[in-house]
Amino acid sequence: MKIANRDLLLPYGVPYFAYVAIASLSQDRISVEIHYILKIIIVPFLLYWAWKWYAPITGPKKISGSIFYGIIFGIAGFAVWCLLMIPFIEVTEKPWTNSSFFLRVFSASLIVPVFEEFFIRGYIFRVAFQWDVNRKKDNIVSPLNETLDNNHINDVTPGAWSLMAIFVSTLAFTAGHLPIEWAAAAAYSILISILWIIRKDLLSCMVAHGTTNLTLALYVYFTGHWGFW
Repeated sequence: MKIANRDLLLPYGVPYFAYVAIASLSQDRISVEIHYILKIIIVPFLLYWAWKWYAPITGPKKISGSIFYGIIFGIAGFAVWCLLMIPFIEVTEKPWTNSSFFLRVFSASLIVPVFEEFFIRGYIFRVAFQWDVNRKKDNIVSPLNETLDNNHINDVTPGAWSLMAIFVSTLAFTAGHLPIEWAAAAAYSILISILWIIRKDLLSCMVAHGTTNLTLALYVYFTGHWGFW
């Protein structure tokens, strides 16, 4: 039995907000390493708990193609991110310790892409798309309530989109970043939304997101441009 979008907010949102909550813990009392160890333990557990409610990560196209496009878009996303971050940062910053760096790489490359893409492209994008469709219907009194109470995101055709869905999901993705990252985050979210439209699956979006984060990590590690990190 399908449950309504309103009830799906919990399984889709909890891993995301748990990660944010852990990140907000005071670093005066808890080291960076402990922050990431907590994220690496707690967030995958929440993803495991919520997995049965999630939309499929694959779509109508071949998995190999989605992985390929994900890598290409991920590298492009890395370039976009760096170009749009340059005006707002000092490129040279204090380097991370090896232990905190590798814990962050693991988290950013393998965990963040999964829960963030489930929440942004898997849930928010699709709910926004369904709301956009409903608000254009004359016989619906409250398009938002209709979307939340009587629609299910799995009914959205893979790759379906609207400008409103891109806008709302981009706004949500951008809000989860620091102000100096807003321009880069907005552009990156639009890029990944385009990938969703082209490949019609979440797998390509997750691969792209992970590729960008891994490429960025390798770049700052070998160039010393820690300001991007």
